[in-house]
Amino acid sequence: MSDHYSIRFQKVYEEYSDKVYGYLLLLTGKKEVAEDLTQETFLRVYKHIHQFNGDSQIFTWIVKIARNVAIDHLRRRRRLRFFSLDKYVIESCQPSPVEIIVKGEKTSLLYKGIKSLKLNYQEVLILRKIKEFSIKETALILGWSESKVKITTSRAMAALKKELKRRGEIIEEII
Repeated sequence: MSDHYSIRFQKVYEEYSDKVYGYLLLLTGKKEVAEDLTQETFLRVYKHIHQFNGDSQIFTWIVKIARNVAIDHLRRRRRLRFFSLDKYVIESCQPSPVEIIVKGEKTSLLYKGIKSLKLNYQEVLILRKIKEFSIKETALILGWSESKVKITTSRAMAALKKELKRRGEIIEEII
């Protein structure tokens, strides 16, 4: 690989590795697995960075690779326990201890609700609502049409609200 691609890869790795790790941690719920999958993702990025043609944002392209790496991992394990978000920490600007507790409880309830949904609902909610990808970016990552992303997001939100209501949670305070 030429020096140009090596330098480009190094910049890409430095800029996006933590974000990819966070995404994979959301999907797997396990630090060690997320670390391994992040490394696998960037091995694939390194091997194929010369093929990136700029049709999308580079981060969108990398997350698509990360998603494929995670799916490959799940297929190897032959399990569909996709992720546990209870351990995921939400960053904020120095909240009070009470705010931390309240936000942590609400976040935990929200993630437990998401975890109970079917896999494609989990994925679309993570990408659209947690990682805040656009509809277009989400469509590229998942290999769906933009209309499928919109419809599935809407259905996933409805299913999440129904699940939270079933659990007796006050939806407006959580979502």
